[in-house]
Amino acid sequence: MDSKESPNTRRDFLKLGTLGALAACGSACSCSSGASHEHKEVGKKVRLLSPDGEMVEIDESHLRHANHSVVSREEARIGIPGKKFVMVIDLAKCKNARKCVSACQKMHHIPEDKEWLSIKLMKDSEAGSPYWFPKTCFHCDNPPCVKVCPVDATFKRSDGLVLIDNERCIGCKFCMAACPYSTRVFNWDEPEVSPTVAALSYSPETSVPSKVGTVEKCDFCPDMVREGKLPDCVTACPNGVFYFGDENEDVVSNGDETIRFSQIIAERGGYRYAEDLGTKPRVYYLPPRDRIFPVERGLDGKSDELKERYKDILNPEK
Repeated sequence: MDSKESPNTRRDFLKLGTLGALAACGSACSCSSGASHEHKEVGKKVRLLSPDGEMVEIDESHLRHANHSVVSREEARIGIPGKKFVMVIDLAKCKNARKCVSACQKMHHIPEDKEWLSIKLMKDSEAGSPYWFPKTCFHCDNPPCVKVCPVDATFKRSDGLVLIDNERCIGCKFCMAACPYSTRVFNWDEPEVSPTVAALSYSPETSVPSKVGTVEKCDFCPDMVREGKLPDCVTACPNGVFYFGDENEDVVSNGDETIRFSQIIAERGGYRYAEDLGTKPRVYYLPPRDRIFPVERGLDGKSDELKERYKDILNPEK
């Protein structure tokens, strides 16, 4: 496969087998935690009896979401056999559109002020120019967070993903202290979710529903991957910044373009953030060369609160 070939569609990507082969093993656990993002609300409401005996009213389009099933706790901890998931982030394409952030929040039913995926504004040197830097959990192959957890609530799977079981988490925050990338967040308050979401069966693969007093983070959406789908952050990005796939099959896709993982890393100078820490992240970055957007475009239409977040980089004190 040559990167110069015409881009493939997401359907072509699935045919290649990188994620499509997972559809069969995922059919028994259909309906991901983010299934609702594919169904637009139609306005028609239905009344259902929740498992707690409470009558709730929900949009009809969410019925599939409300009745989803999940894999067993054992399966969720083992991972998907034969896979080694990897993500590549093209910094030259990012303009802080933040569609990835909002898609992640919607899928996992987390509030706007909580970000599992954040967009930083980086500047490597005084003489250099700033660039937008999406930061997810890095799902390290040598994860310090796993080593310090006293109750085995955070764990490393055979397919490369690092997940958290919030039904085991005791809220000690040792994993947060051990993570050198600060990608974990803590639920200080009782999550505000609908009765329908609160009634969902919890799985470490869906991270839904949230639980007060526990740690959360980006999970690479393994429930969607089991269905042969790309994570929501990948498909929500309007500029194709995120590529996701299987390192064992040497293929990654951003939903429109499917390429060899080894090729894009070799030809574009791919690197891992803070490589010297020895954590061996499963997220690779492509340097922000030949950027398609000026960095200032990333502030267009953004709130004053967001602009304030980036002021020290864009307007450093002289």
